[in-house]
Amino acid sequence: MISSLNGDLENSLYNLHPGRSIVVAMAAEDANDLRRALEKNEIIPYFQPLVELRTGLLSGFEVLARWQHPNRGLITPNEFIPLAEDAGLNGLLTGTLLRAVFAAAKDIPGHLTLSVNISLTQLTDFSLPKHIRTAAEQASFPLNRLILEITESALVANTEQAYRIATELKEQGSRLALDDFGTGYSSLRHLQSLPFDELKIDASFVRSMGHTRESRKIAAAIVGLGNSLSLTTVAEGVESQTTADMLLWLGCDLGQGWLYGRPVPPEQLPEVLAARLDPVPPVPEPRSPAADSTLPLRLEALPTQRLAQLNAIYDGVPVGLCFIDRNLRYVSVNKRLAEMHHLPVAAHLGRYISEVMPSVYPLCEPYLMRALNGEASSNLEICYPDPNPLNEKRTHLISFHPACDEASEVIGISVSVVDITHRKQAEQALAESEDHFRHTVELNPQVPWTADPNGMILDASQRWESLTGLSIPESLGTGWIRALHPEDVRPTSRTWSESLRTGRPLDVQYRIRRIDGSWRWMRARATARRKNGEIIRWYGTVEDINAQRSAEEALRRSEARLQAIFDAVPVGLVIAEAPDGRVVKSNPRAEEILRSSATLPTVIDDYCRESISFSPDAPSTPGATDNRDHPLANAILGGQSIGPTEYLRFHSDGSSAWISLTAAPVRDPDGKVSGGVVAIRDIDEEKREMQRLADLNTVLKVKLETHH
Repeated sequence: MISSLNGDLENSLYNLHPGRSIVVAMAAEDANDLRRALEKNEIIPYFQPLVELRTGLLSGFEVLARWQHPNRGLITPNEFIPLAEDAGLNGLLTGTLLRAVFAAAKDIPGHLTLSVNISLTQLTDFSLPKHIRTAAEQASFPLNRLILEITESALVANTEQAYRIATELKEQGSRLALDDFGTGYSSLRHLQSLPFDELKIDASFVRSMGHTRESRKIAAAIVGLGNSLSLTTVAEGVESQTTADMLLWLGCDLGQGWLYGRPVPPEQLPEVLAARLDPVPPVPEPRSPAADSTLPLRLEALPTQRLAQLNAIYDGVPVGLCFIDRNLRYVSVNKRLAEMHHLPVAAHLGRYISEVMPSVYPLCEPYLMRALNGEASSNLEICYPDPNPLNEKRTHLISFHPACDEASEVIGISVSVVDITHRKQAEQALAESEDHFRHTVELNPQVPWTADPNGMILDASQRWESLTGLSIPESLGTGWIRALHPEDVRPTSRTWSESLRTGRPLDVQYRIRRIDGSWRWMRARATARRKNGEIIRWYGTVEDINAQRSAEEALRRSEARLQAIFDAVPVGLVIAEAPDGRVVKSNPRAEEILRSSATLPTVIDDYCRESISFSPDAPSTPGATDNRDHPLANAILGGQSIGPTEYLRFHSDGSSAWISLTAAPVRDPDGKVSGGVVAIRDIDEEKREMQRLADLNTVLKVKLETHH
């Protein structure tokens, strides 16, 4: 590496000066100038940010040495490090630079790392670990924050000695990074023999990733190798967000380059830290166009562990998956798809689709051709006989997506298959059930409907349209009110509003205009459905009650006529119900005869008991009665007619009057006694006239007997 660097230095000097002797003289002069620069601390560290690709957070800095020459300006390491090595100033250079780095580190937060390059010559100096340790101790800088970057070329020059020094550096706390991997000998023995912590991708590969496929593949291989060895991977030369996106998808950890910042001297560190360590969560760098949706994830870039995870997912998902090449042959098949085909996975690989699934291929061929032309087809329902002994029909949901390389060329087809046979069968059963339900609803004389919590009608049966002539869309919301009789709009709306306010069930009757112009009575009922105490829907029905209303009206008219007759007959009538004989109705004539208009008896037999209770011959023992005291009760319970029976009724004022009672049971259509009726006649005058005639006959008879 020394000869290489010196050669580069000499070439650059030849470009500046034509004479060889002049070059040698200037080299000696430059060596003296370098010694003076080290004494005056003109070799200063520059800090370039290292950024976490996934989050955009600052991870640390790489330290780059710069010679701030008073006449020539800023000189890069490629020029002055070979001079230091030739002049034996390498140790002095290392110590001076590290002291400057550690001094500047006091302003850098403790979680950030510092990466420093170790040259070939330094790696052959057994005193290097001591110099580093001494400089760190003087500055109280923890060595676990220091990352020492070693190039592959430095390891090749003196392998055994370099290994011993690198191991000692590691043991005293520093971390090691293998720099510029892929540009030198790239021996895997270095990664195996030395305890490296980081693997750095050379900037030459990173910068050309956007336009060179080979560079992408080399970068992918390095990232995959680093991840498989549990090494942090760092990409140098990141200059665009497109490159950063590619590296992120490849699995790279850290990025370094002009996209995140150029190297800055120590005095500019506070400005960089303020921008990168703002307390506000960092805003990620702007993504390249469509990076999240179109940037492909390359399996070749993934470490062994991630490939194992993907394989586990590939075989574990309940979806059939496979990859088809451009010749329509199976490249990979997961276990689920093999089970769907009733074939082992091995029976698919390398074979044509038409050979493995001859009955399915004609159905899929058009979509396979489209995929090869870059057109995706998603969620296609394909039904075909299942290749099993039962030959049942299966329905699969299949998607065909073209798989493209970095140049957007189609290299194959990704196919996903979901067995939806059971779902289709359930949908068919549900459709049949809904059809049955629809027919049931259509045959139902009631009109079911639903409304939202505010009372807006959401849906109704088609019967409503046949009843009113209003279509369902016209009736939704509050449109149904147009079908109501004008006199019923206000009371119906008031009742509906009250139910909406209180949540109580709705029960309202109103008239609607039929298609033929006639009015019919309807009854609407509804109940609220609640969730967590809140009304979420109203479910109701409307039924035609016109016939019922007509019957009720006819019954009311009939009852009115019967009531008129009931009130007009010259006989007292009292009606009681079974089985206790309680009075439910009496006409004015009964009240007149019994003189009880103010307080009617509640039990029908009281009409009879009163005559006993006021009778001089009433039983002296309280509660002593006989069956004659309960003529109507006997008739109701026994189902027999009683009477006519004459009673002398004593009134509360001490007067008395003769009445005639006739009791008869009332039977239901099934013959069961449901009540009774008693007819009361006032026979007092008739009875007393007959008594006078009897008394007169008795007197006449006595006189005649005396005369004779």
